[in-house]
Amino acid sequence: MILKSEEEVERMRVAGKIVANCLKALEKVIEPGIPTEFLNIIADKEIRKMNGIPAFLGYRGFPKSICISLNEEVIHGISEYDRLLKDGDLLKIDIGVYYKGYCADAARTYVVGNALPLHLKLKKVAEDAFEEALSSCKIGGLIRDISSSIENYVKKCGFSVVREFGGHGIGKHLHEAPEVLNYVSNNGNIKIKEGMTFCIEPMVNEGTWEVEILSNGWTVVTKDRKLSSHYENTVAITKNGVEILTR
Repeated sequence: MILKSEEEVERMRVAGKIVANCLKALEKVIEPGIPTEFLNIIADKEIRKMNGIPAFLGYRGFPKSICISLNEEVIHGISEYDRLLKDGDLLKIDIGVYYKGYCADAARTYVVGNALPLHLKLKKVAEDAFEEALSSCKIGGLIRDISSSIENYVKKCGFSVVREFGGHGIGKHLHEAPEVLNYVSNNGNIKIKEGMTFCIEPMVNEGTWEVEILSNGWTVVTKDRKLSSHYENTVAITKNGVEILTR
């Protein structure tokens, strides 16, 4: 477990601001007919313009600067020039940024064009599950309290949470300890301490929690090919409470 100093958290704060500003820039251009690769290009330029480095580009061989996932794709979607956004698509954008050696990571779900009630509900449940989890981010609490908050809320809303992927520690590396799962497991008995930094990221599926990876070796999709939403922020545990670094 790597506890961060205030100086380290400050670098992550700046990385988080770059992530948030990049998401704002992308929101302005999301509409039907836009190539998904166009979003990737804009994000890469925005990140570098703000003196950041795309954390995903080249990570374990990932080919793009951000992850762009559509509809049944949960995470790790790969943008393409000939893959256009369509009216009603459920779009997930996941961005990681390094700034002076420290990383921040966030994801959002958007509805492209005209929204169906189910799409809006999935989007809101992922966002609200994150807010539920925040109430469990207390010094002296347990990581499993965060997981329990997410799982219980999502189940109450009639959906399921992805089990094979979830939140994680973050700092000098994109992925650090601890795991911050979206369901309660035996690995969550870790005390929350001042100086911890991690990502909370509910992944909410319309149907089954089960997922599989496509033949490209990256894109995670729901096993039943029903819809999925995703919401993520990087948080820091400070003496004054929890601070969201990417919003």
